[in-house]
Amino acid sequence: MSNPWEEIDLNDYESHMSLENVYQLQTMNQMMKEQFYTYSVESIMILGVAGGNGLEHLSKDHFRTVYGVDINSNYLDECRKRYPELEGAFDTICVDLLSDDLNLPYSDLLVANLLIEYIGYECFQRVVKLVKPKHVSCIIQINTEKSFVSETPYLHVFDRLDEVHHQMEENALIRHMQEIGYTEELMKERDLPNGKKLVRIDFAK
Repeated sequence: MSNPWEEIDLNDYESHMSLENVYQLQTMNQMMKEQFYTYSVESIMILGVAGGNGLEHLSKDHFRTVYGVDINSNYLDECRKRYPELEGAFDTICVDLLSDDLNLPYSDLLVANLLIEYIGYECFQRVVKLVKPKHVSCIIQINTEKSFVSETPYLHVFDRLDEVHHQMEENALIRHMQEIGYTEELMKERDLPNGKKLVRIDFAK
């Protein structure tokens, strides 16, 4: 069976995420700018890059290589169309991170925003060990309600995500990263309008 993320239309996803009562697209955009420039790095890998939210903050003057990784090839096509100024530095990788024969290049900084929720802690450990980054910056969603998807007109689009969703918890992520040799170096929280919150946790090798 296909992964649900291969079937979700990008416009539906971004429209849902940007609604006033969700406001995740805008909040993530601000947080990603901070993620990109906290550390002195030349290469960045963004897991679950989707339509490229946040890529406008990147410049070829600052970064030699930016990898955009996603399971949905249509998302990656849209990324390349939206950010032609990154041509020559932006490299897209279409891959299922859950696949057995996963192979990913090295990157100084690994960014995983609202991504670990859909692959689980153990798979994320495997990805980190493959990429071998100096820094890892994650944003996870902490839910105060039973549903992890907010009520919007686009709710039906995400019906199948229950198949792959994992509930996130800050201490559990920190513990799993410690198991593979990464220590927490930063934690920041941003509240969302619907009672949920986004938590950024950074790690260093």
